[in-house]
Formats: sequence, structure tokens, C-alpha cells
Amino acid sequence: MVISSGLNDLVLEVAAALKQKNKMVVTAESCTGGMIAEVLTSLAGSTAWFDRAYVTYSYESKIEMLGVHQTTIQRNGAVSLACVEEMAVGALQSSHATLSVACSGIAGPGGGSEDKPVGTVWMSWALQGHASLMTECYHFEGDREAVRVQCTEQALKGILAILND
Repeated sequence: MVISSGLNDLVLEVAAALKQKNKMVVTAESCTGGMIAEVLTSLAGSTAWFDRAYVTYSYESKIEMLGVHQTTIQRNGAVSLACVEEMAVGALQSSHATLSVACSGIAGPGGGSEDKPVGTVWMSWALQGHASLMTECYHFEGDREAVRVQCTEQALKGILAILND
């Protein structure tokens, strides 16, 4: 993946903020397939603030690797507030990180529905020691690659928002 200059600037900003706040990040990704981790680790020295990534594309991987409850997926689906919040918490609990970002969505071109059209992505950020999570639903435009890139950008912006709060 070739990282655009705007995305690269965002990665540099996230790296500086994580270092300054002495935080380490973990990603729990579904629709991005590891793209968030890829852009973060494209920066030399990322071992100082990047712990690991979970690419949990299947329901089973979300359950087995991140501790998402099967009933959460059955009741709400994988593209839901409940699922990404459990992903974000599970990633923190299964790592040495102090901040997590989780995403689950429908990148397309198929898989959408009337309730959850293509481009629907739920994202959640969790900070160790804080009871509340920051969780949002986005409706990104464009093809599969565009949705994944927009999700990755938003993940980084969310990390900055948490660190600057």
C-alpha cells in the first residue's frame, strides 16, 4: 500500500502523541484487514508505541481472539456498537497496550443491507483506566478501497482525539 502524504502526516502526528503520552496502541480490525496496523507500523521506530494487531474477520476470530460474546453477534451482528466495544475492550485485555481501536464494517461491494448499507462502519476506542469508550458509526462513500482508507484515517483521528482529550 502506498501511503498518501496526508495519511503519512496523520501517522506522524499519532506517533508523536503516543510517544509524548507514553501510550501503546493495539488494533482490532475487521473490514480494514490490518490496514490500520499497516500504516502505523510503516513508520520506523513504531515498536516504541505499537503493541500488536488483531485481524478478526470472521465471527469465530472475534469470539476466540477478542472475547466478543457469541450472543452479541447473534443479537446485534458484527457490524454494531456492541460488537466493536467488546472488540476494543478485548484487544486491551489481550495485549500490553494502553489504548485500542476497533472497527467492523461493510467495505463492499456486496454485503450491505437496508439497515447497514455498504460503507457502514462501527469504530470504538478504549483507553486503559477509563470506564467509558468512544464509539461512533460512520457511513463512508466510495468503493471497497476508499471505505477501508477512510476507516483507517478515522481510526487515527480517533486515537488523536482520545490522546488530546
